[in-house]
Amino acid sequence: MAEFHGEPRGAGRRIVVVASRFNESITMPLAEGAVSALVRSGVQFDDIDVLWVPGAWELPVAVRRALGSARYDAAVAVGAVIRGDTPHFDIVAGESARGLMEASRDFDVPVTLGLLTTDTIEQAEARAGGAHGNKGEDAALAALELLDLFDRAVPSDDDIDEVLN
Repeated sequence: MAEFHGEPRGAGRRIVVVASRFNESITMPLAEGAVSALVRSGVQFDDIDVLWVPGAWELPVAVRRALGSARYDAAVAVGAVIRGDTPHFDIVAGESARGLMEASRDFDVPVTLGLLTTDTIEQAEARAGGAHGNKGEDAALAALELLDLFDRAVPSDDDIDEVLN
């Protein structure tokens, strides 16, 4: 049996961070955490682009557009949807997450989820650099870990085609 683990290695990677402006007091530290983690892991600062979108609802389309450019090895999506008194939370949180997963599947590229879905602003603050860490940072490290894992153990369709031909 072979067992593989990826490491958050950023050298030579080009990453896009797509961030929601809505709840900016939360999303700014998430985006900053993502960028900081990427740079600490070896991604060159000039190889990171940050795209700001109006809200969490717009994250999937912006990620799809970025990945469609074929410029990026991975995308990190950050945002914050905080529960209110209406079903809006459930629609935005669920559909944004679904859209991001579909982008990852359709482009066969890691799209990691730094989208907070909390009941209160205090819970969001705790996850944007507070007591529970920075989920933007975590999402960035997960993207790099997946890329490294794929390089080590999971051949792409292009790699398979090259071996077969």
